[in-house]
Amino acid sequence: MTFRRKITTLAVLSLLLFAFWAVSLRLGDYGISFGELWTLLAEKLGLGPGDSSLKVHGIILFQARLPRALLALSAGLSLSVAGALYQACFRNPLVEPYILGVSSGAAAGAALSIVFPHVFPQGQLSSFVFALLSVYVTYTLATMRGETPAVALVLSGIIIASVFSAFVGVMKYLAMDTQLREITFWMMGGLYYASFFDVALNLGAGLPVLLLMSLQGWKLNILTLGDNEARSLGIDPKRFRLAAVAAATLLAAFCVSSCGIIAWVGLMVPHAARLFFGPDHRALIPGAALLGGFYLLVCDTMARTLTAAEIPLGIVTSVTGAPYLIWLLRSRGRIIYGG
Repeated sequence: MTFRRKITTLAVLSLLLFAFWAVSLRLGDYGISFGELWTLLAEKLGLGPGDSSLKVHGIILFQARLPRALLALSAGLSLSVAGALYQACFRNPLVEPYILGVSSGAAAGAALSIVFPHVFPQGQLSSFVFALLSVYVTYTLATMRGETPAVALVLSGIIIASVFSAFVGVMKYLAMDTQLREITFWMMGGLYYASFFDVALNLGAGLPVLLLMSLQGWKLNILTLGDNEARSLGIDPKRFRLAAVAAATLLAAFCVSSCGIIAWVGLMVPHAARLFFGPDHRALIPGAALLGGFYLLVCDTMARTLTAAEIPLGIVTSVTGAPYLIWLLRSRGRIIYGG
């Protein structure tokens, strides 16, 4: 694919994303027409007169649907970019943003805040801190001999994830019925309590990483060739890999602390982006960000509109993501494995 076609594809995806974002704002149990939506947004931005008859519509839009839609976009961006970075750094098409124990650590922090709210009163902060703690322990374990091979990081992540998962099991055993239910729903993922603060956190981390890694995409391309090739071309693979993994981990930690554990997005979307943009990370990173935001927004809209009782977002992404990966593996496996 030529550079011009990649830019055109990115522009088309951006337009489709904006169009569905507008559609998602009006969908729900309480319908809002496009005219009412424009009136409310124009009033909020100071571009038009208000309408007192739309007061209830405004509360629903600005306190529920708008922050939720923006959080879906930012979380999809973060998980997809993190997944693309991990797959490039580890040269493994099957790694995803939670490979270093981010999800299990965050789940442990969230479970602690639910079971012992007086000791850990802020659940989001607790899950974020434990997510970073799990990655720190993983990295420390992998570098005990002074080296940081990718295989050692992955194996250390699996070990630490198992330890934190066992800890979550202990918290479930100690939890009351209502607390156990809350832990279970948190681990299924969802945007039930989305706020503009969560949006700011995720976009504040996601957009700079997206821009920086898109500009450094040529280094990611070289890194996928191997460490020896990277050194011969003047790149320190250890230092650059550490920086990219740290950035991806930060994105995943912010996302999981805000939304819980959302499966498949970071694994599936980078492969879908390769169908459109090929393996060049200069286009793959922004393409994955757009596709991830679009995909998670579609899944969240389905989660809150398909049934009267909201479906956990993690269930929707799993149900829609697994069949796609099966099809991709059977029909386009060469894309996954770089052939």
